[in-house]
Amino acid sequence: MALIYIVEDDVSIREIETIALKNGNYIVQAFERASDFYRKMEDILPDLILLDIMLPDENGYEIVRKLRRNPQTRKIPVIMVTAKTSEMDMVKGLDDGADDYIRKPFSVMELLSRVKALLRRTEESEPQELKVGSIELDNSRHVVLAGGRQVELTFKEYELLRYLMINVEVVLSRDSIMRSVWGTDFEGESRTVDMHIKTLRQKLGEYGSQIGTVRNVGYVLSASSEESRK
Repeated sequence: MALIYIVEDDVSIREIETIALKNGNYIVQAFERASDFYRKMEDILPDLILLDIMLPDENGYEIVRKLRRNPQTRKIPVIMVTAKTSEMDMVKGLDDGADDYIRKPFSVMELLSRVKALLRRTEESEPQELKVGSIELDNSRHVVLAGGRQVELTFKEYELLRYLMINVEVVLSRDSIMRSVWGTDFEGESRTVDMHIKTLRQKLGEYGSQIGTVRNVGYVLSASSEESRK
């Protein structure tokens, strides 16, 4: 279940977007100001961002540029929602790094259609073969190798490893892992994540140490072992 952040200072538009996306079975969090949005981004990264251009504390163009400069956020798809209608305004948003734009006023059907299309395009561009250090994952064959040895994983262990590998060298919070792998944004289920990390490490054997623990935050997968990073 995809998590979408809305950054929009117009209350009525923010409510319309929120209701429409929730009815489309998305998890939604909305923000009036860029500062609130940035604080939440430190906790959990979304799957997609709906971004207004004219905000009270920072314009959308600058926000997109910041997102694209940050390795942890540069691949998050962004749809700009704007009342600006000139071609130059649209081109500027795309040049700054936005993936798509919607003109105000817009229909709910158009909004949902654009969101679904962009999320689908993003998922299709995900590499099928991943390699981090001595761990390899072939998503087309659903096969995992550790040091050349095939490892048998449960469905959730596999999805957990894939999520870590897609976000290599990125520290992932327990909440982010819970939402992305288990499809819920319910906070407080950190023990579920911890137990799956433990069994995943055990099954990967000596290469399980590539999964590092970040105290009070979560986990990170690196090409080197946890011991060698200390």
